[in-house]
Amino acid sequence: MSVLIKIRNLSHHIFPYYATEGAAGIDLQAYLEKEIIIPSMERKIIKTGIFIEIPTGYEAQIRPRSGLALRHGITVLNNPGTIDSDYRGEIKILLINLSSHTFTVKDGDRIAQIIVYKYEKVKWNEIKKK
Repeated sequence: MSVLIKIRNLSHHIFPYYATEGAAGIDLQAYLEKEIIIPSMERKIIKTGIFIEIPTGYEAQIRPRSGLALRHGITVLNNPGTIDSDYRGEIKILLINLSSHTFTVKDGDRIAQIIVYKYEKVKWNEIKKK
């Protein structure tokens, strides 16, 4: 089963896609006018040029790419980052450099992945103290 998500790609990069048949996530690329340097133990917001419209009852999660974390110590700080169905702004990725070396993000670098999930709203049943 699949869900239809409206998407606007303002970047000049290829349209986001599943890399393999079994892939759960879709890579997101950096959309930058100039390189961004992330010093050791610092964080930066990285633009993607991607805007999405998620149907009610769904959310998108932003997750790290395992290769960036393993090879460079770069990860998504608010992992997973949640994109609610009523958010209409550009998807931006909060990256942190946990390594001891400076890391450079270049235009087109694959910096995170996005996964869409269905969720249910809960109703609370408050239990009074006795």
